Amino acid sequence: QVQLVESGGGSVQAGGSLRLSCAASGRTSSIRAIGWFRQAPGKEREFVAAIRWSTRTTYYADSVKGRFTISRDNAENTVYLQMNSLKPEDTAVVYCAASTRSYATFSAYRQPEQFDYWGRGTQVTVSS
Repeated sequence: QVQLVESGGGSVQAGGSLRLSCAASGRTSSIRAIGWFRQAPGKEREFVAAIRWSTRTTYYADSVKGRFTISRDNAENTVYLQMNSLKPEDTAVVYCAASTRSYATFSAYRQPEQFDYWGRGTQVTVSS
């Protein structure tokens, strides 16, 4: 089993920055990828970014490319999402998720159904 705990959410003005943390515990050796997803009120959950656990290969949604950076801290089993140049449309509950499934192509990790464990989420609010 894998447990995930997000932290670092909050409120920020447009153009500001936030750094989210996702701390993984339990059977972390089973993790193949960590993903960040977000869900705004009235909208479906959408992919934000993902990272392969071992190789640290990264993948981003077009909407955040160039603004967000996903990274992994091996020593602490923590994945970060650095969010810069935030926009009001970034306002959402942001979730960390872990996948135990290996895929040759990264596209699989854009799908929330490929992830097996989820954190409780953290609120990100961006005001204009």
